[in-house]
Amino acid sequence: MTSMVGFQASHFIWRVDGTVAVIQLNRPERKNPLTFDSYAELRDMFRKLPYADDIHAVVFLPNGGNFCSGGDVQEIIGPLVAMDVKQLLAFTRMTGDLVKAMLHCGKPIIAAVDGTAAGAGAIIAMVADLRLATPQAQVAFLFNRVGLAGCDMGACGILPRIIGQGRAAELLFTGRAMTAHEGEQWGFFNKLVDAQSLETEALELAQRIASGPTFANGITKTQLNQEWSMSLDQLIEAEAQAQAICMQTKDFERAYRAFVAKQKPVFQGN
Repeated sequence: MTSMVGFQASHFIWRVDGTVAVIQLNRPERKNPLTFDSYAELRDMFRKLPYADDIHAVVFLPNGGNFCSGGDVQEIIGPLVAMDVKQLLAFTRMTGDLVKAMLHCGKPIIAAVDGTAAGAGAIIAMVADLRLATPQAQVAFLFNRVGLAGCDMGACGILPRIIGQGRAAELLFTGRAMTAHEGEQWGFFNKLVDAQSLETEALELAQRIASGPTFANGITKTQLNQEWSMSLDQLIEAEAQAQAICMQTKDFERAYRAFVAKQKPVFQGN
């Protein structure tokens, strides 16, 4: 297994609070855009997380009042215009690999959104398992506004599952920003909190999840992501097998013994 507590990031801020990893993009003066390097480093970091027993949840925080403004216009958008199709496909596959790495990292991810979450920033929020936001948050899948299709990094498949086909279609065809209140009403955001409380609430939620049965939480994340492509018979059987595996864990036994003793279980992730 890999320890991630001592991980050193070059292109974003990384810290570990107990068993919760905290990530922030680090260009607040430009609303935290992504670069080729930060895309790749985030992808590689999330690919390591399935093997990290010392990380139980991940929180993606804003920085300087904004979450992420998407791909950097000067460092990504400009160079893309000069690329051939082979180079462009390598880039779009790399950005898609970040989404895959987040989906398969085995750890619940909480996105805490303030200010702008646009383009790839909107995608990162979308791919998180839970989302909190301030009333000032705006989420824009703005690919249409820069001459591109809305089908970027899984948006056409994932966004309708969260907010519904019609609402997703409107956002992807127009590129307009979804307000925080729309996001809450439509189920994109789990909760709205004021900016001063956002980090605290996100970390408290992450710590609550991280103190639970972490092996079982990883199974829950896997099933949530996989069952959309299963028939009812397939998903019921998959859950039967998954739950039988969880019933073999010591955490299941710990919960039973704590219940009998009228105590709160202390889970250990095995």
